[in-house]
Amino acid sequence: MASFLALLSSGLWGSADYHAGKLSKKFPAIAVLATSQAIGFLTGVLLVILTGAWRAQAFGEGGYFYAGALAGLAGYAGLISLYAALSTGRMGVVSPISSLGSLIPLGYAIVIKGDQLSTIITIGVAAALIGGFLASGPEVSQGLPLKPVLLALSAATFFGLALVFMAIGSQSSALMTMTMMRTTTLVIGLVIFARFRHLGGLGKSELPILIFIGVADFLANFLLGVATTKGLVSIAMVFGSLFPVVTILLAYKFLHERLHKVQYVGIAAALGGVILIAAF
Repeated sequence: MASFLALLSSGLWGSADYHAGKLSKKFPAIAVLATSQAIGFLTGVLLVILTGAWRAQAFGEGGYFYAGALAGLAGYAGLISLYAALSTGRMGVVSPISSLGSLIPLGYAIVIKGDQLSTIITIGVAAALIGGFLASGPEVSQGLPLKPVLLALSAATFFGLALVFMAIGSQSSALMTMTMMRTTTLVIGLVIFARFRHLGGLGKSELPILIFIGVADFLANFLLGVATTKGLVSIAMVFGSLFPVVTILLAYKFLHERLHKVQYVGIAAALGGVILIAAF
């Protein structure tokens, strides 16, 4: 169950990123981000009301409040770092480096949570992680400029920390943790809106896809949080980190973007790792 939920999370995340990327080619990325995060907040509030999840422990050991807030701050900082990196460097450099953030929750799961993996599962985990990295299309033929590399490492660090805080808060309530995340990012978005006082040209015609992005992103976070409570945190985080593969395949299918040979190898390695873990 945990593996299925984490893979479903990757599917939703990758789909949301694909559509957000398309929309960001026409409108400011920060406007797309802020609007979709607000929709994610509304999604969380609705689910909390329907399920009564507000009764979960908010404070104290195992509470969701601070973990959710820190996850929101870290996730937003990661996105800002990622956008800054992409604006100053090549995607073939930035994307693979930022994907390394999954190593942080993996380390947390093994060192702090005490997850113990068999040799065959460890091989599967390594294959999936390396596959996700290669699928991002690493490109070093033109060198590694310092600024985008540092920004990409910053994005990886913040994304990894966000995943750790999500796992911690989910022990109390995955739904409340993700809703707290979106509450935090909503506040940041409102501050940005107060500063610029416009939505970057976004209108009613973009609303359906913005709703999809916001809802899919929230559900991806929520399902991954639930997955960390149903099985090994390490396996859930590895499966949840495969969303770039989904984004790349969607771009290949619908935008006819050409894949490099290394990306084919990466996709094959990631799928092989998933199959190996699932089989054993």
